[in-house]
Amino acid sequence: MKIEERLLRLPEVLERVPFGKTTLYRLQGEGSFPQSIQLGSNSVAWVSSHIDMWIDEKIKEANQR
Repeated sequence: MKIEERLLRLPEVLERVPFGKTTLYRLQGEGSFPQSIQLGSNSVAWVSSHIDMWIDEKIKEANQR
């Protein structure tokens, strides 16, 4: 089964994660959140499957506690 990839802009990513923009960019800078990709000089997006995998990993970590 092929997963349809999408590019998510910041508002869509923020709807899916439990924190705000500042924390998202801090975690990204620390390497704890998927990196965005540059679309243009002032435009970035995140690959939807990377966000899904990050969410799944956080759920797995929570269930192991």
